[in-house]
Parts: sequence; structure tokens; C-alpha cells
Amino acid sequence: MEYSCNLCSVSLCCLTDSVFNRFGEESMNRLVRWMQKHKIPLDASVLDIGTGNGVLLVELAKCGFSDVTGIDYSPSAIQLSGRIIEKEGLSDIKLKVEDFLNLSPELSGFHICIDKGTFDAISLNPDNAAEKRKQYVESLSRVLAVKGYFLITSCNWTKEELLNEFSAGFEFFEELPTPRFSFGGRSGNSVAALVFQKT
Repeated sequence: MEYSCNLCSVSLCCLTDSVFNRFGEESMNRLVRWMQKHKIPLDASVLDIGTGNGVLLVELAKCGFSDVTGIDYSPSAIQLSGRIIEKEGLSDIKLKVEDFLNLSPELSGFHICIDKGTFDAISLNPDNAAEKRKQYVESLSRVLAVKGYFLITSCNWTKEELLNEFSAGFEFFEELPTPRFSFGGRSGNSVAALVFQKT
């Protein structure tokens, strides 16, 4: 299967559909467009939290970002990412098996952290979800540099709920436009996409 980046004329081949089915290709392009619009330096360190198949890492690298890291708690996801990245001929992308709630101390100082579903998954944990969300925010605070940006896309949380969850240590920076829907006389967004800055 082949996808193209409208920004960079990049062809992404042989990728699984999971990330696209979950949030859509447009969601990924939205994140890259935001980084370009705000002139994020191409050498800024970027962490993809819950990288899955690594498609966002590939997109970022093809668009010129040179310091990208993907983490996932699943060794099989990291292996899949590695195969896709190798097939694309990209050698500088870093991959690590990491549980975001119990991070290695060397992961820190990132200029950009991106989450496209990991916070959602953690929030659904039946074993003390509130504590897991608190741990997530603490981990994010450890890995993100001061004044660094956190980009989150969620299909489970509204803008207002996310603002509440990340109120400690983070400042709301911007809401990214997402598709709207109407049902029963009401309209809303199918996903929330927000940018926070670490204070």
C-alpha cells in the first residue's frame, strides 16, 4: 500500500493501515504541517510516544527532521517499525522498547513529543486508570524540555478534558483543526488535536 505526503511528495510504501484507520493520514499530515508552520528546526529532537509501525517517524525523516526517536512498549511494534524504516533506507531514526510510564532515565530533553493514541490507550486501562494518567503526565514532564511542545491527538478525550488532564506544568498553546460531524442536531469533532507547551 502506498501513501503520499502532500507536503514533501513522499511515498510511504508497505505500511500497515492501523495508524491511518485510527486517526487518518490527514491527522499525521496535520502534525507535520504544524511543525513546518511554526518553523520547528529540522534538528529539533522529536519523540513519538507509542510509535506503532513507525509511519510518523518515516514521514518526519522524509520531511527533513534529523533527530527523531520512536518508543513503544511492544517489542513486535518496534521490530515492525525497524523493518519499515530499513525498507525506506533511513538509518538515523532511533527506536526503543520503552514503557512510557516507566521510562529509562536517558530519555529526556526532547523539543517535541507527539502522541497519537497512547494516552487514549493508557486511559482505558482498567487497573487504576486515574493513576496511570497521572504517571503519564509525570513521564511527559520528565522527557520534554522546558518550552518544548507536546502534540496530542485523541479520539477519546475532548479539548476541555485534555486541558484539565495536562493543566499541571503545561500551558495550552493551540488547537489544531480536525474533522467535524453532526448528529442529532449537534455538531462536534471526531478527534481532539491540541498543542501544549511545557512551562
